[in-house]
Amino acid sequence: MFGFTKEELKHLRSLRTPIAVQDYVDSLPANFEEHGNTLMSPRRVMREHKAHCMEGALFAAAALWVQGRKPLLLDLRTTANDDDHVVALFLERGLWGAVSKTNHAVLRWREPIFKTVHALAASYFHEYFWDDGRRTLREYSRPFRLDGKKYQGWTVAEEDLWHLSEALDASRHYALLPRGAVRRARLADAMERKAGSFVEWKKPKS
Repeated sequence: MFGFTKEELKHLRSLRTPIAVQDYVDSLPANFEEHGNTLMSPRRVMREHKAHCMEGALFAAAALWVQGRKPLLLDLRTTANDDDHVVALFLERGLWGAVSKTNHAVLRWREPIFKTVHALAASYFHEYFWDDGRRTLREYSRPFRLDGKKYQGWTVAEEDLWHLSEALDASRHYALLPRGAVRRARLADAMERKAGSFVEWKKPKS
């Protein structure tokens, strides 16, 4: 079903909980795409030992699938001047949590404490801001399932998975905030902006 080799499955099965999956994703250096844009499959992520946010989310979804959970993504959509973020969703005792790959001090792991996907998505709102402090998170997708036949082979593909990115982007999204709420939102303060500037992995000099 998954397409992985015995050694790959052994590694994935060693990540027995969502926390273990997050710990492994955190250990991966950031993929700065020095040689061009990529969207690597989980197999390639393990081989290359690096990932950006959606690659990390795809890896996490695959690892959670091996655990017997559904492979689910959540797209967090921002304003045009900012970058979207993608996380892997999971359910624990009926509550939603998320595995997240990011190079920053924010937009990270979410404990499974949220009754709805909207509540989980909203937890990222205050962490998502531009350099001038404006909050930029606007929409979130419905949980995007990767176990359909039309996506078969994504776990071990050698080609970049642009079709998954396009399908996720085209999937149904919902407004995160009530109308007018953005205009009343307080700007991120100096301490928040400072925290948002911290990075875990330094971009290589070219």
